[in-house]
Amino acid sequence: MEEMHALPVIGENAPEFECVTTHGPMKLSDLRGKWVVLFSHPADFTPVCTTEFMALARANEELEAMNVRLIGLSIDSVHSHLAWVRSIEEKMGVKIPFPIIADLDMGVAKKFGMIHPGTSSTSTIRTVFFIDPEGKMRAMLYYPMTNGRYIPEIIRLIKALQVTDQFKVSTPANWQPGDQVVVPPPKTAEEMERRKGEGYDCKDWYLCFKQI
Repeated sequence: MEEMHALPVIGENAPEFECVTTHGPMKLSDLRGKWVVLFSHPADFTPVCTTEFMALARANEELEAMNVRLIGLSIDSVHSHLAWVRSIEEKMGVKIPFPIIADLDMGVAKKFGMIHPGTSSTSTIRTVFFIDPEGKMRAMLYYPMTNGRYIPEIIRLIKALQVTDQFKVSTPANWQPGDQVVVPPPKTAEEMERRKGEGYDCKDWYLCFKQI
């Protein structure tokens, strides 16, 4: 019977792991104090994955400036990862600056629910996990093997999460940095009355916006 693993849960601690990467040994807990974007890809030397790695490499500098560490993963060896990274640099002219986890025993993949047997029992689907500086899981994105991710959404979501933490607000649909944010709704009748004079852009008592 196949071993079952609980999936990560938003708001709870991300599963701890210790692994080997193209940048050497790594533990998730070593990255406390940074945002971590952990993403999986089905396999090295595959077309869609190659386009994603190049796109993420180009976004890495912007993400690092936001205190974000990118980490890739697939069920391949370190040697395979290193050969693929070298190929991307030589053939495509793009240097991959972030570490890639070698997960031949599927230990990390299983902890994070990256293997979906309905698609493949030996390859990871395209997942993205957003882990905050305290080690808590904050968001998860899942994509099929056939379709590459939209990298600007990964950047936008990190910015939204950071704004939420800094200003204790929410972000509305289609929010982009610089747009108005959503003020938490009042919890009492007194708060609802007081809100009328607080200078927010209110559409109704429960839906108020402000600029930050």
